[in-house]
Amino acid sequence: MQKEAMLYEKLEGNKVLCLLCSHYCKIKDSEYGICGVRKNEKGRLYTHAYGEVIASHVDPIEKKPLYHFFPGSYAYSVATMGCNFRCGFCQNWQISQVSKMDGAFGGRALLPGEIVKEAKKHRCRSIAYTYTEPTIFFEYAYDTAKIAKEEGLLNTFVTNGYMTRKALETIRPYLDASNVDLKSSSDDTYKKVCGGSLKPVLESIRRMKELGIWVEVTTLLVPGMNDTDDELKNIAGYIAGIGTDIPWHISRFRPDYKFTGSQPTPARTLKNAESIGRQAGLKYIYLGNIGEETNTFCNNCGKLLIVRKGYLKCENSIKGGRCPGCNTQVEGIW
Repeated sequence: MQKEAMLYEKLEGNKVLCLLCSHYCKIKDSEYGICGVRKNEKGRLYTHAYGEVIASHVDPIEKKPLYHFFPGSYAYSVATMGCNFRCGFCQNWQISQVSKMDGAFGGRALLPGEIVKEAKKHRCRSIAYTYTEPTIFFEYAYDTAKIAKEEGLLNTFVTNGYMTRKALETIRPYLDASNVDLKSSSDDTYKKVCGGSLKPVLESIRRMKELGIWVEVTTLLVPGMNDTDDELKNIAGYIAGIGTDIPWHISRFRPDYKFTGSQPTPARTLKNAESIGRQAGLKYIYLGNIGEETNTFCNNCGKLLIVRKGYLKCENSIKGGRCPGCNTQVEGIW
């Protein structure tokens, strides 16, 4: 479905400047932006990622991953095709690396109100815009999130963090939480592997915190790309500098897409990253994809607060946002 885009400026000669993500694409008439779903048609920018989902599922919120946001609840998760990054290690490349520009099939029709209806039908606490990059289907997410709020649901982004300040401020009234992929502390890696740059991602994490959006960060550790001690210290140090209460999810890489020649991340590498994160002062660190428990403990007294058994069972003893043992505040949205 086609709809006129938000967040763009008209330029001379029927060109447009897209203000949605930090690529700031200048798009000629009849051409698409880097995302492959936003097209300039005679000096007006249109999104071709509206109202068509390529994936929709009911997921445990922990699968996003969001561990300090209504633990044990469910999120109705939706995505359209496309992305504004080209990460060679992408785990969802089958749907993120296709686009309208390439003539790909967009999925099934599902309007914003229908998404909210489905979420309520399945007793979900929130709607997650995920799997691909929600920034590129911004108008679709925005309209859905607005209706969701009116119906008492919350909204979350699982994102690469490459949106502009204007985009984030626009969605802010309806966005409650976000998990941001911080893929590296190297701008060179972002440029060579992802087709973007580091600074806008760092700024988005900081800005989310300032705007009162609950934020968690995920780093997929890829052997030989972002797993050195210096790299991990830089990532952990940056997160801690914004807030030691920000949960850091350190996830194991499995060979896929253009990185099939790489090795899976050794468990010891994740353990090392966890140790570095602790040294940086991060209170909540979780290791993903290694088959171990991902429980939450009180940062003050060490009491076990949330027991997670896979994605199917979650036991939460936090009361009023505080540890029942020592009354210490446990940061999150409970």
